[in-house]
Amino acid sequence: MDPTTDNAAPTGDPAAARAALEALRAEIAKAVVGQDPAVTGLVVALLCRGHVLLEGVPGVAKTLLIRSLAAALELDTKRVQFTPDLMPSDVTGSLVYDARTAEFSFQPGPVFTNLLLADEINRTPPKTQSSLLEAMEERQVTVDGTPRALPDPFLVAATQNPVEYEGTYPLPEAQLDRFLLKLTIPLPSRQDEIDVLTRHAEGFDPRDLRAAGVRPVATAADLEAARRAVAATTVSPEITAYVVDICRATRESPSLTLGVSPRGATALLATARAWAWLTGRDYVIPDDVKALALPTLRHRIQLRPEAEMESVTADSVITAVLSHVPVPR
Repeated sequence: MDPTTDNAAPTGDPAAARAALEALRAEIAKAVVGQDPAVTGLVVALLCRGHVLLEGVPGVAKTLLIRSLAAALELDTKRVQFTPDLMPSDVTGSLVYDARTAEFSFQPGPVFTNLLLADEINRTPPKTQSSLLEAMEERQVTVDGTPRALPDPFLVAATQNPVEYEGTYPLPEAQLDRFLLKLTIPLPSRQDEIDVLTRHAEGFDPRDLRAAGVRPVATAADLEAARRAVAATTVSPEITAYVVDICRATRESPSLTLGVSPRGATALLATARAWAWLTGRDYVIPDDVKALALPTLRHRIQLRPEAEMESVTADSVITAVLSHVPVPR
């Protein structure tokens, strides 16, 4: 028997992969306090090969969250600060002339990583925003007509500030639809904020995760085994119809000018499967769909101006739809 096969067997075990991914929450908590829903959302996105839009005010540990996730998964990560003068080549890379060989060589940009933190993505013009579209959808970058594959796994975690819009370029609907999830990062509770300050008073340095005790608890092999298990998770015809009914109901909502697209329905089914597997089941139930409906759909709908004036939100519309669509038994 091939010994390399024996050595690889444990990392391919779905149960071991689930345990490893469950350990992420505790590991990241060594650096980030009180952001379990965001951690779960990022893991779901990795399982579905999707991308995440993180929305929260400055200072709620969005960057630290991504760095901690990368450290706990032993993945490479890079951060790009999106600014009005950022060029597409600053993200994707460019051809550089080598005087010694009198030839052009490709210099990879920061997008060639496993976890890319696109910080304040809405501060850069649409031309630079669109440089990520091919990377997010095709998982490759084309420079001078030559496609270059990105590493696997690959996840874009883009952040935006929900309160400061001066000097920003709102993401177009087509680009928003490319994000699998939109996760809101809330301000910490009083006790969580006390815990944060206590850690800093005791010498915690957010730039030194190793000193904080964050160590790899899962690998890319665990992630690949988990993805195979998620793909094998059973979805009944009733659950498929339930997802479709939810998405179709948003298109008929009087509060919306734009409902969820078929791509959004596909995304909701994928995230529900990942959540079902993470919770220990090999089949999807309606509660899985409900649990992921808000983060999967909130950025795929567009409110009417009059609804916004009445303080209607995307979350309240989706919640109302979930309460009215019949749940399969």
